[in-house]
Amino acid sequence: MSRLQHQRFELKYWITEEKARCLREFVRAYLPLDGYGAGQPDASYPTLSLYLDTAALDTYWHVIAGHKNRCKLRLRYYDERPDSPVFFELKRRVGEIIIKDRGGVRKDAVRSLLGGQMPEPRHLLQPWDAGQLAAAQKFCRHMLAMRATPRMHVAYLREAYEDPGNNAVRLTFDRRVESAPTRSPRLVAQSERPHVVFGPTVILELKFTNRYPKWFQDLVEIFDLTQMGAAKYAEGIFTRGEEWARRDPRQERAADIVEEFLSASQYEAVFEKVRHTVG
Repeated sequence: MSRLQHQRFELKYWITEEKARCLREFVRAYLPLDGYGAGQPDASYPTLSLYLDTAALDTYWHVIAGHKNRCKLRLRYYDERPDSPVFFELKRRVGEIIIKDRGGVRKDAVRSLLGGQMPEPRHLLQPWDAGQLAAAQKFCRHMLAMRATPRMHVAYLREAYEDPGNNAVRLTFDRRVESAPTRSPRLVAQSERPHVVFGPTVILELKFTNRYPKWFQDLVEIFDLTQMGAAKYAEGIFTRGEEWARRDPRQERAADIVEEFLSASQYEAVFEKVRHTVG
């Protein structure tokens, strides 16, 4: 899952499930479902992230304060398999433009890299890729400069549409956004007692690299959409409070700690509820 729009614009909207179903039919006239959602229940796939922040939650507060120039650090992964990649992502906002650098790293290298070791080719799934290495090193330099550490797991189901031959335009529906505090570098597929950030609301994102597509404008007008912020990491903290975000689950009972890299059968159950209601 490395089709990356390095620099793009992102517009976000909160919509109901009913409106999302209507939008789906409109969107399919312009873009096909991406290859990762094809054949999946509800055309969606799990998207998992481990967010890093400072002890003072600086990246959270930069969002709340509305800073136009800010950044976030996260590890993005899509399944529980130990041999699949985890992407070290540095996502920056400069004015209205989103700039994303990400490098695909081996999961068995995560602990040492988050512990302060600088990425080397042997830590990558594609050791020959100089661009991936540079992106992973940029992430780690920012992490060390900020003294950022793991703070939050975020998971959701993504339904995505994109032209397979040109990723300049992309549209996604994100459902069942969940977050849970963590202080561990473990890449779990399920968190204990996660907070459902937006409730039943679906987050629609319109993404484009250059000119705003005319059919995006038509979509917004026809379905009477109002642009809103939807920062998943920050919204989770805002709706539950800083004390919740600062708690350390490692101090809780061992029985409450979820095993790392859950089996596929257990992993499917994470989103069982939403698959019964979303079609």
